[in-house]
This record gives sequence, structure tokens and C-alpha cells, in this order.
Amino acid sequence: MKSTRAKSILAAPRVRRRPGIAAAVSAAAMAMASGIGEARAHAFGQRYDLPLPLDLYLAGAAAAVVLSFVVMAVAFRERPRQSEAPWADLAGPKARSGRLHRAVTGTLKAAAVGLFLLVVAAGFLGNQETVKNFAPTFVWIIWWVGFAYLAALVGNPWPVLNPFSILFSWAEWAWARAAPGRRFGLDLPYPEPLGAWPAVLLFAGFAWFELLSPAATSPAVLALAIVAYGALTWFGMFAFGHRIWLVHGEAFARAFDVFGRFAPLGGPALDDPASGDGRPHLYLRPYAGALVADRPARLSVTAFVVLMLSTVTFDGFKETPLWGALLQGTAASPTLHPAIRGIHDLGFDLQSVLETALFVLFPLVFFIVYLGFAGLTRRWAGDDRPLTEIAGLFVYSLVPIAIAYHLAHYLSYLVLAGQLIIPLASDPFGWGWDLFGTAGHRIRIDLIGAKFVWYAAVISIVAGHVIAVGVGHFTALRAFPSPLAARRSQYPMLVLMVGYTVASLWILSQPIVGGGDVGTLRAARDTVTLAPFEFRERCYALRAGETLAYDFSADRPVDFDIHYHDGLRTHAPVALSGATNRGGRFRAASNRTYCLMWANRNLAPASVSYRIQGPR
Repeated sequence: MKSTRAKSILAAPRVRRRPGIAAAVSAAAMAMASGIGEARAHAFGQRYDLPLPLDLYLAGAAAAVVLSFVVMAVAFRERPRQSEAPWADLAGPKARSGRLHRAVTGTLKAAAVGLFLLVVAAGFLGNQETVKNFAPTFVWIIWWVGFAYLAALVGNPWPVLNPFSILFSWAEWAWARAAPGRRFGLDLPYPEPLGAWPAVLLFAGFAWFELLSPAATSPAVLALAIVAYGALTWFGMFAFGHRIWLVHGEAFARAFDVFGRFAPLGGPALDDPASGDGRPHLYLRPYAGALVADRPARLSVTAFVVLMLSTVTFDGFKETPLWGALLQGTAASPTLHPAIRGIHDLGFDLQSVLETALFVLFPLVFFIVYLGFAGLTRRWAGDDRPLTEIAGLFVYSLVPIAIAYHLAHYLSYLVLAGQLIIPLASDPFGWGWDLFGTAGHRIRIDLIGAKFVWYAAVISIVAGHVIAVGVGHFTALRAFPSPLAARRSQYPMLVLMVGYTVASLWILSQPIVGGGDVGTLRAARDTVTLAPFEFRERCYALRAGETLAYDFSADRPVDFDIHYHDGLRTHAPVALSGATNRGGRFRAASNRTYCLMWANRNLAPASVSYRIQGPR
């Protein structure tokens, strides 16, 4: 965010940028294919022009969702049996005690721990350039994006491959051998009112780190974050019990469990006691069958599902022109000026603070909107159960939407940037190794095009919402006493689904422009208009004795200063108030970053023409 050029996997400044619907190939991917480590942020090659106006796609998608509701309401009127039994348990009695099962799971667990240790070691010890280190590519692309696809479309292997759980279970085993009869842990009672709120908070922190933190692509910082999360997870398991913390506090166990409920293969849900009975379970069931629930989710679990949906939507929304306009408008707001100026004077990055504030606001708005529609569902069905119970019954109908958006949003990113794992498998530390003969592999940017990505997005978004309508309808048939009440209850949810279908496709269709640098002057010479109470600055890293020459003229009196930040204190060696023109030369007294800033305290816009020369 602070620089227009940055080392990254796909597009600066963060590794998780999607290639985009409007672009056939990313300039960053071209740079990787050429062995270049830097790429202009959000620069794209060929555009794809939709053969039909976007409004027709949005209208068609909305009509498809409405039609699916009509078909389901007509075709399925009877209340289904109160059973969530799968078609078959593929594990079977023999597999439960068989050596083959133990050998397979043991091998998978050893491989999972080995990859975990490799990621941490590469992060701390390897080359700190993002594209030359195994850790960022594996964590952000292969694991978070690819593993989520696997969990949702095939089955959730995280209960077997969770390295945090595996390492703790190994510690339990070693303790049992060393101190027979003594429990490994504190056996503290878990506060039931907490529910899954620890997992909600940890997942929110993970999402912020992934989506907003510039440090997320730093291998060493990423490795440190993994170790810190592991330490917190192991402490929770040690304090409250292995399974108790998996259910309530392990954010990724909860996230992949949510995705896995959609898959045709899977075991009992994370909250089901059967998932912790020590037996292998592998159920075969219809897609989305495990999302139709008889029992409402707790409020904390409801919040977790909504958080998952809102964060992936946030990632798409912040790449739209509307996001940039929202940031700029917030920064220029006269009402917020005192707070914004205070944030700046404390030395915090204004853009990061604004983005974080909107990041916090996004899931809150989603949650309030969802609760509002759940309230309408209760009213239209004539049901007197608590609002949180109704919301908990239907929250899993949002999961197909989250999966569809995840698929549409990250598909091109996985296909293009995911190829980086091929050379990195041979040289995970970036030390010049070629273990498997793939270190020279070049990224192919012709594997996927913008046309394919757009139609894949349309199909997945529409299909996800249609399936969500079906999940909601079958849940309603179970939850309410009559088919009429069930059908009436889904009218508000249908409005929500149609609205989110249109919003999702609109977001995915927008060009990737980013939010811009709020408050930053991008050129050394320019004429800019400052809104009332707005300020802009341009910063330079100067060595002691280096100089900057500057001059400016304004059509209204403005404040001008040259300042630097020392911790939470701001020092201004040069400060002018109510100036309309001035020029001079500034000499740095020490090695630090100095910023030239203009602020408009008028009630009308001010035009400022400035020129900066240096450093010299």
C-alpha cells in the first residue's frame, strides 16, 4: 500500500491478489514467467469485454435464483424425514480396527507435520524474497485456497492433517508413556458462554493478516505468525482439553468443517460428539446434504459462518473503484478530520487504519443484515422461537454462497500463481537447490483466460445461490410445522439471496483498481484540489545533509509543514500556517523519513500547485 512497486507472488503489495475477471493475464504473472521479482501493482494485460451488457448477466442470474425457488416450492412440499443419516459409512467396521487405516493415517500425519516444519523452517531460514520462499506460496495459495477447494468439493481432510492437533496428540502420547496415570493438561472447565467466540476472533485476526497486512508476504513474519498461532492453540488444548479447544477455539478446524459440510465425503460435524469418539468415519452423502440441519447453530457459530462469507466478499470489494472512492471520501470528511489528523500525527498509516476500520465494519454489517432477514423469516413463518435460534437454523444455507464466491474469486489466482509451487518444491529455501529437477520451471500464463474465469464465476455464483435456496427450503420444511409456513419463511431469504447474487457478480466484474494511497501525493510535481479539511503529503527517506527543494502556490491559504515521526510524537522542523505561496530548501538533520504536507482548513476546496526536487 505504501509503494507502487513491491515484491509479491501475483500483484503488489500483497500475495493474495486475484488475477481478476477483466484481465486475461496479470503483468505480475508475466514478470514471474520472465524471472522478474517486481511487478507494477494491479497492472494487467488483455481485457475481456463481455459479449452482453453486465445488467443482462445480473438480471439473468437473479431470475435463475428466483426460478429455482419456484421449482423447489412446487416440487418439494412434504416435510422430509428427521434424519441426517448419510448414504453410507465408507470406513466400515473392518476399517475401524484395521492396520491399513492406521498405516495410511499415520503416513498422512507424518507428511502433514513434515510440511508444517518445512514451512516454518523456510520462513525463518530461507530467502526472504516472497517468490523465492516456499512458505508464502504454500500457505496462501496451496493451503488456504487449494485446501479450501478440496474440503468443499471432495471432503475435509483437516481432522487428519491438522498439524497443531497432531503435534499435541503426540505430546499426549509421550506424556502417557512417561507418566502413566497422570493427565496431560490443566483440565480447566471451558466457559460455555464463550462458545466458539475464540475461533471467531482468531479467524478475524487471520483474515486481517491475510487481506490487509503488508507483512503477510514476508516469509519470516508469516512463520512467526504460524508459530504464535500454534502456541496459542497448544495452550488452549493444554488448558481446556484437546478436543474442547478444537471445537471452540481452533479457527481452521471450524473453517474447514464449515466448508466440509458441503462435500460428498466427510465425517460427523465438528460439534457432533461422534467426531471425537476416536473411530474413523467417512460418510458418503449428497452434496450439501450435511448443511440441512435439525438443530440450530449457536450464535457464535452463526457469527463464524457470516464472518467467513463477509471476509471473502471484502477481499473482492476492496478491489473495486467504489472502494477507492469510499476511502478517499472518508479521508476527506470534515466530520472525521480531527480523528484522521490525530491518527496521522500519532504516526499511524492512515490507509491501514481506514482499511482496518472498514474491515471490522464489513462483517458487522453482514451480521446485522442477516439477523434482520432471519427476523423477517420468523415473522413470515409465524414462529415464536428466539431470533438467534432461527438465525442458527438457516446460517448453513450461506455456506454454498461462501464456497461459490471463494471458487469464483480465487480460481485464476490458484491456477496461475499456484504454479510457483513447482520450482519451489525443488528449492524451498531459495538457496539455489534443484532437488527434483523443477527449479527452472517457468510459469505458464496461458492456462486460463479472462473469458473462462468470467463464465466460471457466473456459473459458480448462480449455482451456489441456487443450492443455498435449496438448503434453506429443506431446512424450512424441517423447522416449521407446515409446508405453507416453510414456503412463506423463505420469501425474505429469497430476497437476500437474489440481492447477494447481483452484488457478487457486480463485484467480480469490476476492474481491479485498488484503493489508492489515501492522503498521498503521487507525483513530485502536480496540481491537486484539497477538499475542506483534507490533507496530502509526500514522503522521502533522507540521509543527514541531503536536501529537498520545494515551492508551491495555492488559491486559498493552506497550512504547510515538513515533519517526521518519532514513535508517537510528530516533529515539524518547518511549519507554516495560512500560506498561499512559499518556496525554499530543506536540509535533513539526521537519517529519517521526512514528509512535506499541505492541509486545507478552509470551508471550500483549495487548489495547490507544488513542485519538489530532490533529494540531493
